[in-house]
Amino acid sequence: MRTKMDFLLATHNLKKRAELERILSPLSIRVLTGSDISIELTDVEETGTTFEENSLLKAESGCRESGLPCIADDSGLCVDILGGAPGVYSARYAGEHGNDSKNNEKLLCELSDVPDEKRTARFLCAACCVFPDGLRIVVKGKCEGRISRVQRGIGGFGYDSVFMPLEVEDFGVTMAELTDEEKDAVSHRCNALKLLS
Repeated sequence: MRTKMDFLLATHNLKKRAELERILSPLSIRVLTGSDISIELTDVEETGTTFEENSLLKAESGCRESGLPCIADDSGLCVDILGGAPGVYSARYAGEHGNDSKNNEKLLCELSDVPDEKRTARFLCAACCVFPDGLRIVVKGKCEGRISRVQRGIGGFGYDSVFMPLEVEDFGVTMAELTDEEKDAVSHRCNALKLLS
């Protein structure tokens, strides 16, 4: 049995933490947060223009402040007919950071007249691990799908209630209607993070 290694997770999003813990635990990684080690992590401003840049900003800050290897991710939804929007602005698409309901409402409103076959989109994730010795590892993952016409499901977070992944057996269900195990099998975040093993 492999010994678990401690990695700091640079996030203040409790739902994201739970998902990352689920994904990383089988990789022999024990996830710690700032509160676990009694430090207050800086809430890093995501000034990057790409998911990679933003994940690196957060991981570098967490590693510097804790002295531990630090994992951070930046992810979002990219809709083809919107030119890749909301993209890196996914969490604040409707103006208020982290308001999933308003972000989803804005997206569905913008796509209200778009036919089903043109509602293609993908979740993208860039995850970065920074080590105290300066080593950096960046991995990427994606999940292809389409945007539904209404919000459905109670699981997940972010745009899960409007995103229908192509890779599930019953295409047409949203990420929010999947079990945790079903979501982890196809998600952009899992596809990225499993490359860390």
